[in-house]
Amino acid sequence: MIVALIIACEVGFWVLLALGLSVRYLLKWRRTSVVLLLCEPVLELVLFVATAIDLKNGAEPGWEHGLAALYIGYTVAFGHYTIRWLDGHAAHRLADGPPPHKPPRYGRARARHEARLWLRAVGGGAVALALLQLAVWYVGDSGDISSLRTFQWVAIRTVGIYGLIALGYWIWPKQPKPAPADRVAAPKERARS
Repeated sequence: MIVALIIACEVGFWVLLALGLSVRYLLKWRRTSVVLLLCEPVLELVLFVATAIDLKNGAEPGWEHGLAALYIGYTVAFGHYTIRWLDGHAAHRLADGPPPHKPPRYGRARARHEARLWLRAVGGGAVALALLQLAVWYVGDSGDISSLRTFQWVAIRTVGIYGLIALGYWIWPKQPKPAPADRVAAPKERARS
C-alpha cells in the first residue's frame, strides 16, 4: 500500500504542477494556480500520515516505510526549487517571459551552485533521518527496525556522495573550452619560437 501511495504522490506532484502552471499561464488564473501549487505539500502530509497509520496498525517496518521517508525528505528539500525552475521555463515559453536563469557552468560560480544544492540535500537528508528516527521510536522494541536503520544509512550515504561531488567542483573546477581562435593561434606561436 505504501509503495502505491508513493507512486500516487509522485504522479500527483507532477499533475498538480502541470495544472498549476497551465492555469497560471494559459488561463491567466493566478489565484487558482497558487491554490493548486500549495496543494503540493498536502501530498507529503498524506504520505506521512498514511505511513504512520500503517505502522500503528501493526505493519512490520519495511523498506517501503524507509522509501517514504526519503521521498518526503527529497520533496521538502527540492520541491520548491523544482517548482520555481519549471515556473521560470513555463513563463518563458507560455507567457513571453524572460529566459529562465541558468546555473553557472564553470569555475567557482559552478562550485558555489553545487554547494547550495548539496545544502538542500543535507536538509532533505535531515528530514528523512528525523522521520526515520521517529518511526524507530514509534515502533520501539516491539518490532524489527533494521530496515528503518538501513534507510537512515542510505540517507547519510546519499548526502555524503552528493557532498563529494560538490567538493569535486571546488577542487577541480570545470573550465570553459578555449575559443577556436585560441586553438589556431597556439600552433603559430610555437612556430615563431
